[in-house]
Amino acid sequence: MHGFAAVSASTAPPAATGLTAGALNFAGRILGAVCAGLLALLLAVIAAAILLRTIGSSGLIGAEELATWLLPALVGAGLPLFSSGPMALRLDIFGSRLPARVNALRNILAEAVVVVSCLALVFGGVSASALIGGTSPLLHLPEPVRPLLLAGGGVLGILLSGLRAAGDNRLPAFAAAAAGASLVYAAAHILLVPSPLPTSVLLGVFAACALIIGVPMPHAFIAAGCCVVPFGSLLPEPAVIAVVLSGLQKYLLIAIPFFLLAGELLTASGIADDLVRFAHALVGHRRGGTAQTVLLTGVLFSGASGSSVANAAFGAKTFIPQLSARGWQPERAAALVAAVATLDNVIPPSIAFLILAAAANISVGGLMTWGFAAGGLMAATLAVAVYFTADPSLTSEKASARERLHYGLRAVPAFGLGLVIIAGIRFGLVSPTEAAALAALYTLAGALVKRRPIGDAARAFRNSAIETSAILLLIGAAAPFASLMATDGIARSLTALVRAWGDNPFLVMLAMNIILLGVGLVLDIGAAILLFAPLFLPAAAAAGMDPVLVGVVLVVNLMIGGVTPPVGILVQVVAGAGRVPAPAVFRAMKPCFLALIAALSLMAFTVAVLARP
Repeated sequence: MHGFAAVSASTAPPAATGLTAGALNFAGRILGAVCAGLLALLLAVIAAAILLRTIGSSGLIGAEELATWLLPALVGAGLPLFSSGPMALRLDIFGSRLPARVNALRNILAEAVVVVSCLALVFGGVSASALIGGTSPLLHLPEPVRPLLLAGGGVLGILLSGLRAAGDNRLPAFAAAAAGASLVYAAAHILLVPSPLPTSVLLGVFAACALIIGVPMPHAFIAAGCCVVPFGSLLPEPAVIAVVLSGLQKYLLIAIPFFLLAGELLTASGIADDLVRFAHALVGHRRGGTAQTVLLTGVLFSGASGSSVANAAFGAKTFIPQLSARGWQPERAAALVAAVATLDNVIPPSIAFLILAAAANISVGGLMTWGFAAGGLMAATLAVAVYFTADPSLTSEKASARERLHYGLRAVPAFGLGLVIIAGIRFGLVSPTEAAALAALYTLAGALVKRRPIGDAARAFRNSAIETSAILLLIGAAAPFASLMATDGIARSLTALVRAWGDNPFLVMLAMNIILLGVGLVLDIGAAILLFAPLFLPAAAAAGMDPVLVGVVLVVNLMIGGVTPPVGILVQVVAGAGRVPAPAVFRAMKPCFLALIAALSLMAFTVAVLARP
């Protein structure tokens, strides 16, 4: 059962089915409206801040603070809606290849782990709230309320999971799973099993939950972080939830819901159709023409937001339907969109480069300059991969000059969107978050001008808000994972391994890239940069390599981790936003992955050659 659709009368007694379906539909409508309202309020706050700063000088006092409060509220309201639907971010590598009974058992175990995660949010949130005091600096909002927003989402998640189980006539199985989960959760707070390496337990629990059982990724992260507590973890449960919450309160993350909304409204208004028709008229007669257009568009828009996750969500909503309509398999279209999203933190302006410069004290200007070259090389290798893997039959007749002009004029609003985003950021007129808000407002105005039904815009707000809650919880839930790895000494051990190769630039670069490719499998790029850049760059400098060039290679390497399993956050975001199974996208990613590895290898070899005396 997906979302809040009514259950069939054949699966439960009619009265129970009607009651359960009615309760689910009612809960879905209420929570969906709350999510849409929170997103609308968030957009209104940022829009007001832009307007007041434009016509005045001070802007809207407390706008950024209020926005960072609205994000955890959005996560809490959306958690019950995405946990079992297409945005669950579930990495099910087995799919339907297992016997029905085995899959049924896996589903029960997955529900139990989700219950553990929700219980951790509830009790951890309440405990964290009791430990926090004071009010926010500008708006004087009570700080203890923040963790309670996540706790409320945990309560609603358990309740709605029970309602779905009742509707599917699985209430006894769900009750047994919930009881078992509660016992495990209680045992994790009573038992104490000292372990020399708690991270090994952390990785084992996460792998079992996410890869074998098929638990939604955010819940797998949270459950693993809490279950490792009795094995000597330095993060008690309240601290785990506090770290999750801190991962949600970054102002840059506000760009994600706005770009998601802009993508939804682009599709709803028909502007995306006009853009792709124009691109198709230009290169549709060439091999892989539409895909090459998606790649070129990604290059032009890369750096506009500075967030690969935001652009992945935007591209999924905008381009997957268009590629699919022109004969591309949905999983291949999703793989291309995810691969193109890796460019966003390489082609400047790049948030990753800003984080790297702050963490390792190296030149931002140098990183940005070489970022253009690195991004161009990555785009070129992806273009070659698209050309050789595209179906030659998916072409059309060459459009006439009159047709190109016609479609070009229709696509002018889409070019206006690009101007709003790119010019606003690159000329310093607005921040990436404000540019994303302007993009959402622009596409909303376009939908109104085209006289699209109000219901379409309302659905766009609702869908974008629910998708945002899933993506943000995934990002926040990964933060404790990174913290636990940092405190367990794994980073220092990996650094010692790199330094063991001495001053040979080729061997040092090879060791560093192999380790970083492994790190990128499980860590968010921001956390990985903060953790490993200060450790690896001195080793590279000792081998005679330029820290700026090594830093660019490091960012490119970690961006590739965004499209590789088991986490592959860019694939997860694109798969969720595009309603495509993540395992299928990972399988379709092979040509793009090889292209990106080829670009990385060429960069790394060049940096090592330049280091030779």
